[in-house]
Amino acid sequence: MFLFISFMNSGSATLQVGFYRSTCPSAESVIRKAVNKAVARNPGIGAGLIRMHFHDCFVRGCDASILLDSTPGNPSEKEHPANNPSLRGFEVIDEAKAELESLCPRKVSCADILAFAARDSAYKLGSINYAVPAGRRDGLVSLEDEPSQNLPPFFFNAQQLEDNFARKGLSLDEMVTLSGAHSIGVSHCSSFSSRLYTFNATHTQDPSMDAKLASELKAKCPNNGGASDPTVPLDLVTPNRLDNKYYSNLKNHRGLLTSDQTLSNSPSTANIVRSNANNGGAWANKFAAAMVKMGSIDVLTGSRGEIRRNCRVVN
Repeated sequence: MFLFISFMNSGSATLQVGFYRSTCPSAESVIRKAVNKAVARNPGIGAGLIRMHFHDCFVRGCDASILLDSTPGNPSEKEHPANNPSLRGFEVIDEAKAELESLCPRKVSCADILAFAARDSAYKLGSINYAVPAGRRDGLVSLEDEPSQNLPPFFFNAQQLEDNFARKGLSLDEMVTLSGAHSIGVSHCSSFSSRLYTFNATHTQDPSMDAKLASELKAKCPNNGGASDPTVPLDLVTPNRLDNKYYSNLKNHRGLLTSDQTLSNSPSTANIVRSNANNGGAWANKFAAAMVKMGSIDVLTGSRGEIRRNCRVVN
């Protein structure tokens, strides 16, 4: 499935499909090769790269601030609990960047590499393909506390999620559609164990969770006060396939996170969940369009920012 979308971010700056056509014609194929190699070895890396792009774009815009390492006295976004230790795929970006620096030095930004890598992951794991407008430049700042103010936590309800995405210019439908990325990847038990053991004063277990799922999860996630924190696939049906089964799971009360299940339980979003569950093709097209839109949040273009030589450090 190929979708060509060329709308850009609001504001004066524009991103362009084919941005590197003359300055580094092999850019996209080099990145796709690195992604395909890593995802073939470990499909979880694809989920990691899509999540990394999301975590980048929601904090300071899509400027590769998520890729910067901490410096003495300045812990970066990477250190925040939303990112550490769960974000993965940094080495894929490093590998693509190293090859591009040898082919076309100082031409391809880390922010664009991450946007392409997210698309390539969606294609490898879900056959969802779309043109990525490029021309992002890399930011100079990454602060550990900023994810807290920008990324939606796993305990948000539908209204809080809607408000969080609206602040980034994304609609209710786009929020529900992008949540479908939880069709791949894993969650630590600690992100949903309260639904199993300490839900509220009346119910120790969340009554909106399918009872069979709850007992399966209790076997994988012992109530040991966090002594160990294993991971579980977010979609137990097709864990390595980016598809619309996530929405069927929600309809069947088999969402792992509060922020997933709320989408099916809330009147404002239940119909979108139902429609995405019933039509995988339409969902995939909407997902592609929403990824392009997310990829244009608060981008740096023109002479703003820089093109990093190494994605982990500013020049």
